[in-house]
Amino acid sequence: MTLRPIADVGAELGLSPDDVHPWGTHRAKVSLGALAKQGGRQGRLVLVSAINPTPPGEGKTTMSVALAMGLRRRGRKVVAALREPSLGPVFGVKGGGTGGGQASLEPAADINLHFTGDLHAITSANNLLAALVDNAVYYGHPVAIDSTRVRWRRALDMNDRFLRNVIVGLGGKAHGVPREGAFDITAASEVMAILALSENLKDLEARLGRVVVGHSPDGKPVRARDVDAAAAMVALLKDALMPNLVQTREGGPALVHAGPFGNIAHGCSSVVGTRMGLAYADEVVTEAGFGFDLGAEKFLDIKCRSTGLWPRGVVLVVTLRALKYQGGAPLARVADPDADALARGFDHLEKHLESVRAFGLPAVLCVNRFPQDTESELDALRAFGKERGVETAVCEGFTRGGEGSLELADRVLAMLDATDAAPPQPRFLYDVKQSPEEKVRAIARTVYGADDVAFTASARKDLEMVRELGGAELPVCMAKTHLSLSDDPTKQGRPRGFTLTVREVRLSAGAGFMVALTGDILTMPGLPKEPAARRITVHEDGRITGLMQGE
Repeated sequence: MTLRPIADVGAELGLSPDDVHPWGTHRAKVSLGALAKQGGRQGRLVLVSAINPTPPGEGKTTMSVALAMGLRRRGRKVVAALREPSLGPVFGVKGGGTGGGQASLEPAADINLHFTGDLHAITSANNLLAALVDNAVYYGHPVAIDSTRVRWRRALDMNDRFLRNVIVGLGGKAHGVPREGAFDITAASEVMAILALSENLKDLEARLGRVVVGHSPDGKPVRARDVDAAAAMVALLKDALMPNLVQTREGGPALVHAGPFGNIAHGCSSVVGTRMGLAYADEVVTEAGFGFDLGAEKFLDIKCRSTGLWPRGVVLVVTLRALKYQGGAPLARVADPDADALARGFDHLEKHLESVRAFGLPAVLCVNRFPQDTESELDALRAFGKERGVETAVCEGFTRGGEGSLELADRVLAMLDATDAAPPQPRFLYDVKQSPEEKVRAIARTVYGADDVAFTASARKDLEMVRELGGAELPVCMAKTHLSLSDDPTKQGRPRGFTLTVREVRLSAGAGFMVALTGDILTMPGLPKEPAARRITVHEDGRITGLMQGE
C-alpha cells in the first residue's frame, strides 16, 4: 500500500497548501483560517451510530471509513470526521481505533500512538491546571483554596486503576499540603471535552477559564481563570485545536480530531473538524461513541445544541453477533447460527430505531458482515428493517474496502437525497431550562426505556452544588455502560421495568454540561487481565504489528 502525499489529500478537498501544515510525512494539521475561506458553505452531515455492542466492539469506525470510501467511489467529495484514539483502549481491550482491514485510516500506527501530540497537549494542559491549583493551595495566592475542597483531578492517557484514588502532597511542609486526589483518563478530562466543543481560540480560552477547580475557605467557587491558568493552557492547546488531516486506506481525506469517550464523556469528534468537513465536502461522515443510547444522544443533545448543526440522517451499524448477544446468546457462541437469539435481538434493535425516530431522523441499517454470517440470517434482518420502513445495506468494507461498501453508499445517498427538499430540523429530548432531574429522566425514559430515575443522596447533594454554581440549565452528559440500554451491563436486549440510578453528578462548566454517572462507570479505566499491549511487536524495519484486533 502506497499512501498519497498529504498535500494531495488536502487538495482533493479544496484545501490550499498554505492551510495544510505537514506533521511528518502523511499527517497534517489544517489551519483554522481555512474555515473562513468557504463563506459558510454547508455539506450534508451523516451520523454513524450503532446498537449496543459486544465487549470487543462491532466495527463502527470501520463502517464509517467504509462508507466514506464507498461515497468517494460514487464520485462524491466526501470526508470522514472521526475521533482520535486514546492509548487506554489501544493498549487495553479493543486495540487501535482506526477502523480495520481494508477500511482503515492511515498511517494507522501513527494515529493510534502519538499522532500529532494532541492527547499529550490535553494531558499537559489538564495537569498544568492541577499544578497551579495546588500551588494556590500551598501559597494562598493568587487566590486561597480550601485543600479539602479541590475539585480538579489530574489526567493520564492510559488505563491505570491504581491512580483512581491517590494521596498527594506527602513528605512534609516543603512538598505540599497532603490531600486526597484522583486521576481521570485523558479522554474523560474536561479539557478534552472543551477542546472538542470549542469553536476557536477565543472560545477555548473562555471555556477553560470557566472550569470550576475548587472552593475558597469561605465556600465560594474558584475557577481556572482565578489561578490565571486559561491563557497558559491555551498556549499548550493552540496547535491541538487545529484538526488533523490523514487519509483512508484508499487515499480519501479524513479529519481525525479530539477523542472524548462515549460512555464516560460526550463521545464526539471536534466541532472545528466537523465544520471544516462541512465547509469543503459534499458529505461528512462522522460517528458518535458506542451505541445510539450513548454517543448519538450526546452528539444530538449536546454537540448539535451547541453548534446549531443537525445531521441529515443516521447510519445505524448492526452485526448479527451483537444482535444475538443482545438476544441472550453467550459471547462465546455469537458466531454460531441462532435464529431464536437473533429474533430476540431484534427487540433491542427496535428500541434504537424508536430513539432515532424520537429525534426526527431517517435511518439506514448498516450490517458489518462477518465471515460466519449466513444469508438466511441477513434476510431475516432485511425483512425486519423493511417492515419498519428502514433500508438495510450489507457492508463488506473490512474485506473489500470501498468496492464492498457501494450498497451502503447507495442507500445513504438515497436517504440524503430524500431530505434535500426538507432537511430534518433539530429536535432535542429536553429543554435546557428543565430541571436537571427532568432532563435525566427524559433521556432515561426515551432512549434507555427506563421507568424512572433514582438519585442517591450523594447525587442529590451534587445537584445542589450544580445549582449553586449556576449549572442547572446546562445539557446532561450521561455516563453509563455501553453494553446495555440500562445501567446494568448484564441486562441484555431491551430491558423493561427498571429504574436508572444516578450515583454522582459532576459539573463541567467549561465544556458546558453536567455529567451524571450511573452504575459502575469509572473515569479512569483499568487494564484487562490480558491487555492488548502484550501482543504488540516492533519489527527490525520499524513496522508495528499487534495494535489492531486480529493482527
